[in-house]
Amino acid sequence: MNQAILLESNADNIDFMIHGIFSIKVFGQEVWITTSHACILIVMAIMVIFAIVANRKLKKAKEVPDGFQNIIELIVEMLDKMVEGTMGKWAPRFVNYISTIFIFILMSNISGLFGLRPSTADYGTTLALALITFFMIRFNKAKHQSAKDIWTGMCSPLPPWLPIWAPINIISEIAIPISLSLRLFANVLSGTVIMALVYGLLRFIAIAWPSVLHVYFDLFSGAIQTYVFCMLTMTYVTQACETDE
Repeated sequence: MNQAILLESNADNIDFMIHGIFSIKVFGQEVWITTSHACILIVMAIMVIFAIVANRKLKKAKEVPDGFQNIIELIVEMLDKMVEGTMGKWAPRFVNYISTIFIFILMSNISGLFGLRPSTADYGTTLALALITFFMIRFNKAKHQSAKDIWTGMCSPLPPWLPIWAPINIISEIAIPISLSLRLFANVLSGTVIMALVYGLLRFIAIAWPSVLHVYFDLFSGAIQTYVFCMLTMTYVTQACETDE
């Protein structure tokens, strides 16, 4: 009974939803700027400012790097090695894109540490990222593979004159952006919901110790989901680029 009263009394304090900040009129239609948009804009602004500062710093790079130059070189080398280890000879073509989405997703995932609602807890954000990956796959497959190779792949593992597996393979291709977006969205949202429950139901005793949960849900899980999304993107795009020649 006491637990039921506690849950009921604190239910109004549990908030993990997307909220509108203000609305604007666009071609006569009301468009809301939400907490997800705010998080995206803040993350993008930080990335742009960091890129400008890093660019100016590297133009005056020292032979013996100092602290900030060390950080820049460490980030670049880490991302270059990650992309090269997965994509091989195709890495130079996609390293800038993969590095950008890696930093964007990671910063979005850990934005909860700074009082923001992670934009990756909004399915609209993760679906947009997954659709970019999907169209990159389709574009590179059409660019590097002939129509015969694509059809053979769709009929695999059976011969191309027996397209029994073609519908299943087509469905699996369509499922790529859905699985990519849902995996990232569900994992980030689950952490957001759990932390909202902690602060909403246990607000009187939620002092200091929730930081341990933030380390797991925002830092550890956020980094893992960032790596998984980028790794799958690199794998799919590499497979689309490769031919049997």
